[in-house]
Amino acid sequence: MTERTEQQNQPGPQRTETGSASPTPPNTTPADATPPDPTPPDPTPPDIGPDAAKPVQAPSDAPKPDAATPADAKPADAKPDDAKPADAKPDAAKADDGKAADGGAAEPEPKPPADRWASFAPPAPVPPDRWGRIRARAGRVFAHEWTLAALGSVLLAAIMTWPTLRHPTRTIPQDINDPTLQAWQVAWTGNALTSTPGELWHGNVSFPERYTLAFSDSLLGYAPFGMIGTGPAAAILRYNILFVLAFALAFFGAYALVRQLGANRTGAAVAAAAFAYTPWRLAQAGHLHILSSGGIVLALAMLARGHGWSLTGGFDRDKVRPGWALAGWLVAAWQISLGFGLGISFGYFLIGVVVVGALAWLIRRPRLPRRLLGADLIGGVAFTATTLGMMYPYLQVIRLHPQARRTVAWVEMFSPPPRGFLTASQESWLWGEAHTAARLSLSWAPEMTLLPGFFLIGLAGAGLIFSVWTLRQRLLLAAGVAVSVWLALGTTTPGKGKFGYLLLYKLPGFDAIRTPGRLVLWTILLLAVLAAGAVAAFSRRGDALLEDRPRDQPNWWIRALTALPLLAVLAEGIHQTPHPEVPAAPAALATEADPVLILPTDESIDSNVMLWSTAGFPRTVNGASSMTPPRQAQIREATRSFPDQASIDLLRDTGVRTVIVLRDRVVGTPYAPALDAPVDGLDVERDDRGYAVVFTIL
Repeated sequence: MTERTEQQNQPGPQRTETGSASPTPPNTTPADATPPDPTPPDPTPPDIGPDAAKPVQAPSDAPKPDAATPADAKPADAKPDDAKPADAKPDAAKADDGKAADGGAAEPEPKPPADRWASFAPPAPVPPDRWGRIRARAGRVFAHEWTLAALGSVLLAAIMTWPTLRHPTRTIPQDINDPTLQAWQVAWTGNALTSTPGELWHGNVSFPERYTLAFSDSLLGYAPFGMIGTGPAAAILRYNILFVLAFALAFFGAYALVRQLGANRTGAAVAAAAFAYTPWRLAQAGHLHILSSGGIVLALAMLARGHGWSLTGGFDRDKVRPGWALAGWLVAAWQISLGFGLGISFGYFLIGVVVVGALAWLIRRPRLPRRLLGADLIGGVAFTATTLGMMYPYLQVIRLHPQARRTVAWVEMFSPPPRGFLTASQESWLWGEAHTAARLSLSWAPEMTLLPGFFLIGLAGAGLIFSVWTLRQRLLLAAGVAVSVWLALGTTTPGKGKFGYLLLYKLPGFDAIRTPGRLVLWTILLLAVLAAGAVAAFSRRGDALLEDRPRDQPNWWIRALTALPLLAVLAEGIHQTPHPEVPAAPAALATEADPVLILPTDESIDSNVMLWSTAGFPRTVNGASSMTPPRQAQIREATRSFPDQASIDLLRDTGVRTVIVLRDRVVGTPYAPALDAPVDGLDVERDDRGYAVVFTIL
């Protein structure tokens, strides 16, 4: 026998018929297996010791070699020429049904022991059906942070703006002047895009002027809402819904931005509340185009996410999302379509971001994905095209009405003093009454009460010392706050704005803005980011404290402390804005031939007439905006003596066919004599309808 034979006889795992080792489980012995030899094996290895050189004797019962075997035949245990493994069995043995190659019975495969705890295991999960999968997916969507943030933003906006939605078809926030004008803008854009797109910028008001939609910020981005419903009631309802959604979008956009920058949920919620419900915003309750700033922060959040950038992590190529970058550019273009009141500063801010990003790339030369570059190219082209398209009608207004250009005198009139940053508007529930004397000292309080919020200022100050942002980032944010305040002061800074806002005034587009105080929007945003850093750091300390405290001790007060900054900021946003009822439209406006003039005519009544005209959009001479065309001013002056031949001739030459004098609105105005003036010998017919007197020009 050879050395291999000795090794095969050593103790060890038994080989199965397939040639693999199969250890026998403990305490189990097959019925037909040979009991193990109780004698312990010799610990001396077979190739070590005195007997190592002696040949191994074959057992007495070993089969004798056949005498007929040729001399050159290989022994039975020799390895064949094709180098089969030593433990491989002949094919004949494998084919033998359960018999070993040497004729003995094969050792059966041992069975694993039964699991004694199997009966206690839960039943196997049943795969959900189609509706179950839909419900599970819907549950994941509605439980997602962004879904909860969006729904919470809308719910909070409805509460914070109450009672805007109490009588949404009859009342309107703040007053019945600018809000009714803007309700007409949304209605007109929706109507024009669905009926006469070519007349989009040429509204039915301020007849016979052209580009009348561009006399104010157009709110063109809200046109899809204007496609739903008709008439004044629908226009009021539409405006009130947009009013609430403007606050909701401001909150959601700021939340998304600060979360992307790296703050936790608590810090982001405080920043969002500070941005959306700052006391300054309450003074702008009658200006939907200024309240609609949510697209700014939402676009910045999407652009930052798309480029994989945050304050806490910097640029991360693995987090780049080209789709988000493209969406950010499109939201920015939509924000521009609402108007240039905020769009001018936003556009230049984006240009600054692009320049800084390009310089950073030139210094570090990070590898940018091609898809991201493609998204930026497409999005940048869309943003630029939207901006240029929006600029065209406004440039035409400047060409036709040069007096519409804002001069430095306009800027001086609306520039706030430094104390305006600490003065709240009368709509503030918390500070309004206390700041009455301070408001009386301002020349134009609605545009000079710029209080960002005392709690916000305090939290931002804390954020300079204790924050999740780095010291460098905090200093840059503080510098941004100082610069934005300096610019918002307009001409009240040393040098009368020559080293501040008037520098911006030399840039294209800024000469269309007469209210520098609205730049406080950027002050509030930067303060909110600073405050979020402090709140996030405080919240993390609270979480660490909770982990170290025993579970049997009450911890609710620690959670309550983290909510105090949010409640304090929201308290400053509680308003006492009036919600007057909008006057009903005169029936004659919808039945008489147009073009029509309604008397009295001035900025306040003409805003109402614009709203009334949403029932069919008849052409009206009446129209209100921040700019009064010379012809409209001439008609207002001439019709104070209506009906006389001079005013009738002027109206006829203008194309006016009907004049409606409202009894309840004309009393006490220069137009009151028209109610009882004789028309004998004049080219006009008079019809007293009770609520109004209707004149038809022949």
